[in-house]
Amino acid sequence: MRKPKWLDRLEKRWHVNTIRAVLILVVFACTGFTVFFLKEPILNNIAPGDERTWVFSVVYYILIFPVYNIILLFYGFIFGQFSFFWAFEKKMFRRMTGKKDK
Repeated sequence: MRKPKWLDRLEKRWHVNTIRAVLILVVFACTGFTVFFLKEPILNNIAPGDERTWVFSVVYYILIFPVYNIILLFYGFIFGQFSFFWAFEKKMFRRMTGKKDK
């Protein structure tokens, strides 16, 4: 059976084999689902649904960013891909702060 082209591109981009690429995708999926399932309970404790404004939503997305990154590292550790995600996080923050890659 032939691998999909998108998987080949991810392997080349990330410099990993097929198994690692799939595990990395699983980590991203688990992190996304975790943040999705935590959103409503957390927001309901802060403010009921009818009291939320667009400002509240903007503040939520700004505050969830560091939580998402911590959960990403946690799942990366669980699935044995911590070193990939640690490098991924460092690269992302360097890009956000405008510092050059080493």
